[in-house]
Amino acid sequence: MKKLFSCLRCWMGPIRPMSPMSPMRPMSPMNPMSPMNPMRLISLAVVLLFALHSSLFTLQSCSPEPPLHLYDAQEVMMDLPIIDLELDVYWDYNDYGDGYDWQDEWYYGWDDSDRRIFGELGYAEPTVFNLRRYYTGITPLAPHTGVVVNTVEGRHYQGRYDWGFWDLLVWNRISTIDGVQSLVFDEQTSLDSVVARTNESMQTARYHAPKYTRSFYAPEPLFSAYERGIEVNRNLDSFTYDTERKVWTRKLNMMLLPITYIYLTQVILHHNKGRIAAIDGSSNLSGMARTTTVNTGIAGQDAITVYYNSRMKRECPLLPYKVTANGMPENYGNVEIVDIIGGRLVTFGMCNQAPNTIRSRSEVTDGQRHYMDVTMQFNNGTDSTFVFDVTEQVRKRYKGGVITVELDVDTISIPTRSGGSGFDAVVEETKDGGTHEFDI
Repeated sequence: MKKLFSCLRCWMGPIRPMSPMSPMRPMSPMNPMSPMNPMRLISLAVVLLFALHSSLFTLQSCSPEPPLHLYDAQEVMMDLPIIDLELDVYWDYNDYGDGYDWQDEWYYGWDDSDRRIFGELGYAEPTVFNLRRYYTGITPLAPHTGVVVNTVEGRHYQGRYDWGFWDLLVWNRISTIDGVQSLVFDEQTSLDSVVARTNESMQTARYHAPKYTRSFYAPEPLFSAYERGIEVNRNLDSFTYDTERKVWTRKLNMMLLPITYIYLTQVILHHNKGRIAAIDGSSNLSGMARTTTVNTGIAGQDAITVYYNSRMKRECPLLPYKVTANGMPENYGNVEIVDIIGGRLVTFGMCNQAPNTIRSRSEVTDGQRHYMDVTMQFNNGTDSTFVFDVTEQVRKRYKGGVITVELDVDTISIPTRSGGSGFDAVVEETKDGGTHEFDI
């Protein structure tokens, strides 16, 4: 307002008090200094408007302005992709002539007790997601210099996007039966990648663990999708206006896929007759990756042993899950009765592999051996850790699947040493499953 009064003083001249005795000066229209001169009145009005505008601008400029590009933005909605996560669809291996049907290989089954201990047999579709948005300005595929953190519930996210290019990374919010999460996410080391890992457990890694003496916790099911160079321009190309939601929408091209892989392990005990009475409930699978990159799904290069839980079922008809999925049939014919040790294991997959991009076993470049171990307790009080070489089965089922070992207990001598580990036996696998016989 000081500027306003300064302008008035400049144009009106100094204000002097008028003496009561001083004569009145006529206000001639031709006198340019006369207050009634029309030109001066018009000029005075212009000055008033300019001064008032300058004063208002000065008042507004007291508040800091946001970056200019924030004015060049649009509220749009991104529709997250949906994928069928049924194991029948995901385990689409091409190396089998008639296709891979895991239910024909899985004999352990999955009952209510298994669900309480392990959770669901396959993947459960996630409903809450972590969204990371990276703005790269006018340069697509540029390195990330900042991140916008969001949480998405459901399949749609509505937010404000500056004009330019964006990279979007999505992964699911982790939920567990017991509320304890094994997965740890590193978002601080680099803005260009998010790395997922788990920590070491208290279990000893007995075999093929060159760097770590203890096995690691298994990760939870993890899904991710990543798309780069998404353009949001003033024409809103590739967007469609949704008249019901009254917002511009775009369906992303990225695929939401698992980047942790389920292995269903089973040891079928033929002719057991009660000799192997129980297990300690712990199992391990060696040679798997310690980490994975959430953006790309490429597993890390460190090989570890993954710890998981297992359970023993007694006197089971040797029927495939395809037959028993909806309950045991009343009449299952003349089938063998066996004991089965089963478990469900989730891993990051094999080292340096991106399983979702592999199309056949020939493309697998895994260089690790994979051993599965189970500690069994005998009816005389002794116990033994059995270690099975399942390398070829893991490589052949690079996105997860059924791993089967069949053991004829008639070929095993019961240990006589009480307490501790009576013996450790490494059982070499045959080409694809089969009964393994060995001498102690």
